[in-house]
Amino acid sequence: MNKHCILVGAPVDSGQSNPGCLMGPASYRVAGLAATLEELGCTISDRGDVAPRPPEVVGCNNPAVHSLGETIAWQGALADAAREAIGAGFPIFLGGDHSLSLGTVAGVAAHAAQQDRPLFVLWLDAHSDFHTPMTTRSGNLHGTPVSYLAGRDGFDAFPPFPDPVPVEQICLFGIRSVDPDERSALHDHALTPVDMRELDERGFVAPLAAFLKRVQAANGLLHVSLDVDFLDPAIAPAVGTTVPGGATFREAHLVMERLHESGLVSSLDLVELNPFLDERGRTARLMVDLTASLMGRKVFDRVNKSI
Repeated sequence: MNKHCILVGAPVDSGQSNPGCLMGPASYRVAGLAATLEELGCTISDRGDVAPRPPEVVGCNNPAVHSLGETIAWQGALADAAREAIGAGFPIFLGGDHSLSLGTVAGVAAHAAQQDRPLFVLWLDAHSDFHTPMTTRSGNLHGTPVSYLAGRDGFDAFPPFPDPVPVEQICLFGIRSVDPDERSALHDHALTPVDMRELDERGFVAPLAAFLKRVQAANGLLHVSLDVDFLDPAIAPAVGTTVPGGATFREAHLVMERLHESGLVSSLDLVELNPFLDERGRTARLMVDLTASLMGRKVFDRVNKSI
């Protein structure tokens, strides 16, 4: 069954230190995301860009943290937008830096709780994003969403997360940059990433299939958060946090095709696209193509024959 896709722009630029992510939603639109999805039989509703709530003056005991009030203002607005959008179709959140997921996943979690279904999260990223506002040394809040959705302490300034996601329902996939504080926290919370070494050794399909099997068995909703830096910077340069050794073109499309075949994905973040760092829209077009693979486009349809 073809989906009704709801595009929600999230021009968030407060969670990191490289200006440009606020241009991400416009870049996806220029790259033809809506038309590409329509070609696949999807219906489209573009709700434009979310506007943040009025920011409040908020303090933090960690002096490194910046733009806290602004990020909280985005969190509230995006949580409302996500909760409304997922009730009406398949939301695709066009970012914006990864701090937008503080809001989008909160909204999706509220919807999942209302439906009495467990929420699972697939985090496609070079980083684990498992800091809190109290532990981040850079002060960049785009490194904190997974901690927030997992219910970790340290988010007193934020609204309580609607229904924290158990760590066994979170899959950090493609990880290859984890600092010592995050490593200790991940160990303490029994959250083991599927890092690039594991993917090199086992391939992409087996770990992904194991996670999807758990989602299906639980009748869960699956939120996918796709960070540009999940991809190797050789094919996706438009991100301020490049880490060598990411997913190749073929590997990334394989992940998206397997997600489509599962029929389990209920919402999607596209994050950290910085058009200012792109090469003639190359990264934006790749992200659009990956979204198309998630929605069912294939290079060719295979017919499996027994030999």
